[in-house]
Amino acid sequence: MAETAGAQPVRADAFLGGKVTLYQSARGHRAGTDAALLAAAAPADFSGFVLDIGAGVGAASIALAATRPGAHIGLVEIDAEAAELARKNLGLNALAERGRVFEADALSPPSRRAAELADESADLVISNPPFLDPARSRASPDEGRRRAHVMREGGPAGVAAWLIACLALTRPGGSCILIHRPDSLAALLAALEGRAGGAVLMPIHPRAGAAAIRILLRARKGSRAPFSIVPGLIIHDESGLTPQSDAIHRGEACLDW
Repeated sequence: MAETAGAQPVRADAFLGGKVTLYQSARGHRAGTDAALLAAAAPADFSGFVLDIGAGVGAASIALAATRPGAHIGLVEIDAEAAELARKNLGLNALAERGRVFEADALSPPSRRAAELADESADLVISNPPFLDPARSRASPDEGRRRAHVMREGGPAGVAAWLIACLALTRPGGSCILIHRPDSLAALLAALEGRAGGAVLMPIHPRAGAAAIRILLRARKGSRAPFSIVPGLIIHDESGLTPQSDAIHRGEACLDW
């Protein structure tokens, strides 16, 4: 199925083993493993309000809601075309009554307030932030891909600003889960200092014996519990996706961490 959103051609894609259908730009950022992992990182029995920061078209939070009937979701997105697709995707997946799109700059408190997005309102915040440092990477010529992949501010300050914004929206005692690159870990842990604790790290490995290419990091706002590392997840084996990874991609398993 194809149509347009603004000036961009759009297609409808099956996601999460067909449990979810997503309108996505035919040329822009595509939902994939990162979104599936982020959705699977939430507790299997989660019930409450989730905010997805930098939601794009809503892949992670819609996948989460599709597999957890007690979840209500808020999709926070700055890009107007992505936000429009996110609204369509809520309706397409019968989630219009359990979801809302907040078109806002998540890093700007005035923008959040203008969008009626209240601080400390979420039981759980999830986020798949832009990963690339603008000073150290070649940005895509496609505006949608560039905004999805490239941080607004480079270096540790950009990583910290994103996490601090996520924590501002998390209620006391609530949790925040991010997926990011391993080289962001020091900046993320520094940003948690004095704000959240009980941080748990899960490395994500493309294959057994290979270095991690992603990390999942979970922390609880206001906690003073120590940092811990759990066994990593391996995505592929010699025959394709590992059984655990395959189940996650089909929306049939959550991460036990």
